[in-house]
Amino acid sequence: MAKKSPSTIRIGKRYRSTRLDGPYDALVIGSGIGGLTTAACLSKMGKKVAVLEQHYTAGGFTHSYERAGYEWDVGIHYIGDVGSKHTLSRRIFDFITARQLKWAPMGKHFDRIFLGDQHYDLVAGKKPYRRALVNAFPDQEAAIDQYLEYMRKTKDAVRSSTMERLLPGWLAALKRRWRQSRQPWFVNAPTRQVLESLTSNQELIAVMTGQWGDCGLPPAQSSFQIHTMIALHYMYGAYYPVGGGSRIAETVRPIIQAAGGEVFTYASVEQIVLQGGRAVGVKMADGHEIRAPLVISNAGVFNTFNKLLPSGTDEQAKLPTVQPSMASACLYIGLKHTAEDLGLPKTNFWIYPSADYEGDIERFMADPSQEIPLVYISFPSAKDPAFEEKYPGRSTIEIVAPGPMEWFEKWAGTQWGKRGEDYDALKEQISQRLLQALYQKLPQLEGKVDYYELSTALSTDYFCRYDQGEIYGLDHTPQRFDQTWLKPKTSIKGLYLTGQDILSCGVVGAMTAGVLTAVKVLGIRKGYGLLKQIMSF
Repeated sequence: MAKKSPSTIRIGKRYRSTRLDGPYDALVIGSGIGGLTTAACLSKMGKKVAVLEQHYTAGGFTHSYERAGYEWDVGIHYIGDVGSKHTLSRRIFDFITARQLKWAPMGKHFDRIFLGDQHYDLVAGKKPYRRALVNAFPDQEAAIDQYLEYMRKTKDAVRSSTMERLLPGWLAALKRRWRQSRQPWFVNAPTRQVLESLTSNQELIAVMTGQWGDCGLPPAQSSFQIHTMIALHYMYGAYYPVGGGSRIAETVRPIIQAAGGEVFTYASVEQIVLQGGRAVGVKMADGHEIRAPLVISNAGVFNTFNKLLPSGTDEQAKLPTVQPSMASACLYIGLKHTAEDLGLPKTNFWIYPSADYEGDIERFMADPSQEIPLVYISFPSAKDPAFEEKYPGRSTIEIVAPGPMEWFEKWAGTQWGKRGEDYDALKEQISQRLLQALYQKLPQLEGKVDYYELSTALSTDYFCRYDQGEIYGLDHTPQRFDQTWLKPKTSIKGLYLTGQDILSCGVVGAMTAGVLTAVKVLGIRKGYGLLKQIMSF
């Protein structure tokens, strides 16, 4: 294996209290896409915002890192709904980046679902998607059409519930009761229950839900809402940011700077400062206090309420109603050949032992020597047309699989990069299993790997401050979507939330939440003005 070299992709200004240029109109804790979006939207409306990121580079799960002459994205594998300039997702991206972020299409076959020895391609476009399913399951045409209709109705319900988060409490409650009285039963039912009401064909259900790794819950546990949002998000294809995920933070930062704000790195917030029951600023790790009339947390509800606020707040009592999402292990692979030379596809691979997702998970969690229940393989260098120019003669692969914190918690508290030989041995064992999964699908790669390294739940905790290693914020269960307190405005005056815990996981889910938070902060008149700007951009 190649020798490690220092990471070099660093976006943001290194924090020092002497480098602050206040007063600021708002402080944003965390530079994930939700925090960056809120900051950019407020900046566009004339607010001076300081974004405070504890990591060495901005971006959260959208950041990239470089090692040993290779570059990988830690969370950007593909984005949907940006192919047309008229979609909401594309309009928001264009608005917060001044159209400096470009997109490369992944082609018609963007996801390949492997179920044992069989595989099925998900095809871009509603009609081609339907046609591919009907061709594969010709006796299930009626069920497939009903499934598509269920998703259409669920999308309408989700759009309505999203807007409730902006309404005053009493009005939101009235609207919610009205919506729920008319809402179809399947909208927030478990995904598997909904699909088994349409068909008994378990292979078809497995293909329909083959992207369940995008929310981290198998269909028996996830809400049909999140399944619908993911499936429709990619219905018209998938795209990859030209230049990699780091281009997101890189193109958003100038928008924040243009209004006098800044994105600070190495800026660890230790506490949200309350005065008279109101958030008035933050206390940094160096003891310095930064004051501002608005504090917006993109750190997730568990971090915000359990770690950044004093104990005994009303918000903490709500946390038992939600749970952290899955943790993962990710293998980052570098090869000294181009993607073209190696025949690397743009298509993502979702590899499952069988169509029995829940059974495979149960067997694996009871005995990790069993087949890995989900292996996701992404080929970022094949997706990014700018990769060859930056790293000529090289290519990269990323493999993600379940990796619960329980496997690694005995090393909690040890230093990153120096956790000991037994930890390294466990990582190597997992790495070899994931490499074998890769070679089974692409045997021409065996012997071509130049470098690899594995990140674990401890890495997620170290770099992103999620102490359970969760990669999707909160579990997307039906109960989670019943929680009315998951909205931008908290019960503490001056304190707001943003990011994936507000709406749903994923880059676009967190980004949309970022817009909602900005609208709520600005109020009705200015918030409407912001939305009008986005929709006309």
